[in-house]
Amino acid sequence: MFGMADMDPTGGLWNWAAASSLDSDRVCGALAGALERNVVLLDSTEIDNAVLCDVYHVNGDFPTLIDVYLAPESLAETTAASAVAVRLEVAILLPDDSLNPTRYVLAEPDGSLRLVHVDEVETDDGPVRRHMRPCTGDDPACAAGPEEEAA
Repeated sequence: MFGMADMDPTGGLWNWAAASSLDSDRVCGALAGALERNVVLLDSTEIDNAVLCDVYHVNGDFPTLIDVYLAPESLAETTAASAVAVRLEVAILLPDDSLNPTRYVLAEPDGSLRLVHVDEVETDDGPVRRHMRPCTGDDPACAAGPEEEAA
């Protein structure tokens, strides 16, 4: 169900969005705890064997964007996102296994995972995501996936 998020098609790059404005130190701490590895900010000079993290802010319902570089390939992205969501007590969006541009996996603060749809607008600061709703199959964006829209 969450295949793409569990595969590593990008060589250890995860792109998440958190449903709260979070401090970069708090994000790095939650990542370090979940991954049991050293996590440093992207601009750090101490990067030996560390997971790199970039945290920046945009508007919208998921204002903290989290890019994780050199993520461990031995851990499923959904598992990591779920553990980080629990530690931060904040919902986290991550890519799902479809080609549908509005569908994501939501890692809830209680550790659960579910599919949702989110409207996204690209801005100069990064993607702004709003209007989250459950993926029920009834959503027009889900009912007519990209392969059907092109027909």
